[in-house]
Amino acid sequence: MTTLNNNAVNQPKAHEIEVRKPGVFGKIKWAVVKAGFATFGRTSKGVRTGYRFGFDSGNMLDYVYVNKAHGTLLVGKLVDRFYLNSIGWRGIRARRVLLKQMLKSEIEKNRADGIKTRILDVAAGPGRYLQELLQEIGEEKGDVEVLCRDLSLAGVVQGLQQAQEAGIKHIHYEQGDAFNPAPTNATLGSAPNVIVVSGLYELMLEDEIIRTSLKTLHKFLTPGGAIFYTAQNRHPQLEFIANVLPNRDGIPWVMRCRSVEAMDLWGREAGFKQVESRIEEVGLFSVTTGRK
Repeated sequence: MTTLNNNAVNQPKAHEIEVRKPGVFGKIKWAVVKAGFATFGRTSKGVRTGYRFGFDSGNMLDYVYVNKAHGTLLVGKLVDRFYLNSIGWRGIRARRVLLKQMLKSEIEKNRADGIKTRILDVAAGPGRYLQELLQEIGEEKGDVEVLCRDLSLAGVVQGLQQAQEAGIKHIHYEQGDAFNPAPTNATLGSAPNVIVVSGLYELMLEDEIIRTSLKTLHKFLTPGGAIFYTAQNRHPQLEFIANVLPNRDGIPWVMRCRSVEAMDLWGREAGFKQVESRIEEVGLFSVTTGRK
């Protein structure tokens, strides 16, 4: 965990690692790698999913969470296993484990206080981890309600289908903009007392978008409620990702890594109290929590 005193620190350097533009030889190298990935790599179902929906999409993450290799031809399954075992995806899965642990602690706290937990994930994709969370904490108690929103209709539809097939009743799906959240009264019965922003801020290149979002969500959260948001602190494959993989908009997936100190401070600037961060076991991602 990290703890900072606002009066004792200056604004931290948020971008610890940024992608550099390749030179002439770098462009040739990445062109060759990209061509191979787009042809031979497609024997992997995971790679095909990335090209179809974007490697940063909720559908892609859902496939990574399942972590079962599939592929075509004799080599496809091996390629898929190699792909799923990359350090970035291992970090994503570890981030999910940590986030679920932290959410379970919040639910247990609310249960001890006799408070119903109303969770809003503003960019959930299919929300598989939230479905798992409900099954693990016992959704039959009826004291936890979850609303998954995502801008991608494909992710929303996939999540709804998965929840129906699993018989999960206390999770709901809506298409919505994470940066312009709509009221949740119709679905959750009130404003959320838990807000989750998982895997979204990692995709934002502009710091001010994140800082504005945190201020918006602070207003949106019920007093006494908690926010949980993730960040990517480092990644050894940034150049490969930026030069080879397309995002959901079909353009190069360029990312910036932000320090834990920056994410903590921005949470405090937005008005959250008791701000602290934890880093998952692979060491790439952090989960920050704060209370209104």
